[in-house]
Amino acid sequence: MSSESIIIVISLLFSAFFSGMEIAYVSSNKIHIEIEKKQSGILAKILTKITAKPSKFIATMLIGNNIALVIYGFYMGDVLMEWFAGINSQSTFVNYLITDLNLLTQTFISTIIILITAEFLPKVFFQIYSNLLLKLFSVPAYVFYMLFSFISTFVIWISDVVLKTFFKTEGDQVQLAFTKVELGNYISEQMESVEDEDDVDSEIQIFQNALEFSEVKSREVMIPRTELVGVEIHDSIKSLNELFTATGYSKILVYKDTMDDILGYVHSFDLFKKPKTIKSIIMPVEFVPETMLIKDVLNVLTKKRKSISVVLDEYGGTSGIMTVEDIVEELFGEIEDEHDTIELLEEKVSDTEFHFSARLEVDYINETYKLNLPENENYETLGGLIVNSTQEIPQQNDKVTINNYLFEILEVSNTKIDIVLLRILQDD
Repeated sequence: MSSESIIIVISLLFSAFFSGMEIAYVSSNKIHIEIEKKQSGILAKILTKITAKPSKFIATMLIGNNIALVIYGFYMGDVLMEWFAGINSQSTFVNYLITDLNLLTQTFISTIIILITAEFLPKVFFQIYSNLLLKLFSVPAYVFYMLFSFISTFVIWISDVVLKTFFKTEGDQVQLAFTKVELGNYISEQMESVEDEDDVDSEIQIFQNALEFSEVKSREVMIPRTELVGVEIHDSIKSLNELFTATGYSKILVYKDTMDDILGYVHSFDLFKKPKTIKSIIMPVEFVPETMLIKDVLNVLTKKRKSISVVLDEYGGTSGIMTVEDIVEELFGEIEDEHDTIELLEEKVSDTEFHFSARLEVDYINETYKLNLPENENYETLGGLIVNSTQEIPQQNDKVTINNYLFEILEVSNTKIDIVLLRILQDD
């Protein structure tokens, strides 16, 4: 290999390095960088120095890349000219034409090589593995950072002057901010590194819940209508007392005629006041739509000092209820109370048969048991999937086929499905 070819290859490698480090620096997770900077050792000190002035580091990489490209262009032009030197003609006009075509061809070949080997491929690779490669090549990057320090400082000063003079904007400003996406990615990586979900640190889990908190809607948290317990406003105090005793609940909803017209709720403590009617001890509730974000619901309940909200569907009917406790559980995990004593049934009978509680969520079943049950925004639970398909509440022992799954209703009440046998059908 000739000396020109060696110089061309080296210049391409340097160009790829500078281009890659530039995109790695921009694409890297700032939280990872800050964590690495807190470690002891030479690597942490180097990362601290090159991240102190982001614009200076980027300018250094651009200067190095431009120098490498100039060297590449100089020697690549000579090599290509030698390749095309033997092409000539006796006609002067044709020779001029050949010269122009040679120049165009040389430019095209040089550009294609640069774009593929020194721009596209390294930038894609360095972007995918930005955190790893930024740390791996931080030492040589720091060497060039110091080597081109004067030039990059001068270039940044010139750009600051231009920006302030003509565009009235500030130039080089250090702004190291962690975005929600970066924090979410970091927490997800920490959770994925733990094999058992139960071993995930509680603080990490709370951070993950907090990031998702602002996107959770009321219908995802509410207690569904089929599980609500209520009393008609004209019922007797004796009936209310018996209902408290039978359910063990501390709060019971009060409605007029049907659950679509909830008036409020009563607390068991109020029975000590010896009321004569249910109406005299009703506590107010807040009404919210299914699509309302739970962070907004919590804000409303806190301001109005209420503990229960009734979730309404698009037609104004009762879809379910949601308490402050339900919202807090989205952040801090399950809080046991009288509603949380029942464990939902999930039993694998064989590779093709399962016993499930109809209250289990479809996405949970799909993820846990590697199934492919259809998911839809109209329902969340297994019972909702079946009712959505049949448009009615099936009877006990009824069988429903959805795609390649057979559902046999093992237990059912008047208002909801309780236990389901799921069988995977063999494809024809």
